[in-house]
Amino acid sequence: MSFRAAHLLLTIACLSALLVSCNRSSSPAARKLLIYTPHGQDLLRDFVARYKVAHPETDVEFLDMGSREILERVRAERNRPQADLWWGAAHTTFQTATDENLLAPYRPTWADKIPNSSRDSQDRWYGTYQTPEVIVYNSDAVRAEEAPKDWDDVLDPKWRDRILIRNPNPSDSMRAIFGAMIWRFYKDTGSPEKGYDWLRRLDMNVHEYTADGTLLMQKLVRREGLISLWNLPDVWIYKEQKGFPIGYVFPASGTPVITDGIAIVRGAPNEEEAKRFYEFVTTPESLVLAAKKYYRIPVRTDVDRSQLPAWMNERVNEMPLDWDLLRKQSGEWLRYWDTEIRGRSKR
Repeated sequence: MSFRAAHLLLTIACLSALLVSCNRSSSPAARKLLIYTPHGQDLLRDFVARYKVAHPETDVEFLDMGSREILERVRAERNRPQADLWWGAAHTTFQTATDENLLAPYRPTWADKIPNSSRDSQDRWYGTYQTPEVIVYNSDAVRAEEAPKDWDDVLDPKWRDRILIRNPNPSDSMRAIFGAMIWRFYKDTGSPEKGYDWLRRLDMNVHEYTADGTLLMQKLVRREGLISLWNLPDVWIYKEQKGFPIGYVFPASGTPVITDGIAIVRGAPNEEEAKRFYEFVTTPESLVLAAKKYYRIPVRTDVDRSQLPAWMNERVNEMPLDWDLLRKQSGEWLRYWDTEIRGRSKR
């Protein structure tokens, strides 16, 4: 081969390599998004699939875990964040994360469409859903007229060994319920002691503290227990979608209502994609879908209430609570419950 021919072949090879490199660099890079969330597999897969239709170039992954587990994970990863978006936790948990500088400020386009009490004043989290807590019972085994009507009714000795409680440590719902039971007395006495006594009496009736909400519902249906305390959206999912024989009661004296929220993780690797998903799942259309299909009560005030299930427009007797005090004290209160009350009242 002549020198000129060899030089020509080398030039063609270099130009080809350069063309391939240019084509690769000009093609859009795949977008990524990692979401930490406790919202459950069904809801998550549904919304991710809908998002992928609108944004097929985005690779969306989620980790489904309890809200308190998410808090611990975000804390552990604070120097090298892995998640982009945190979708779902009580406002108290988000405020704790805010105090620890774990969340990035972001003001959504609908920021003026929710009450000030349902958002952080510095835009680090916003409310999406409201979650009332209820008394739950196996409707095949317990007639509606016999079911407990208020919190103190679950302490009745007739429910001895008949109550199932989800382990409160990783659960925002159960933290809210236990905290509210202590607050009922604390607000008048400044002491948690009478609240601890209430939890001791509850412990006497508890058959088991289950690891998660799914086990709680399964065991309730199997009649391993007949009564429980849990959040209303989950009750509706198991009642309507899974056909479980479950009834519920709003406690007569009032019930805690959690504001469930959404936030961007500080230092998120894919912050812009997180903002897009944030906006996508909080449009009126997405909120109505979540209400109809997953029984999530929207916080936004501009959602057409006529499109929501009828029961969502019924008045809930919300228990007034000092949420900031509960947030700051719940760790200490739960440590006491865990070491001094749990499983000890029957001895």
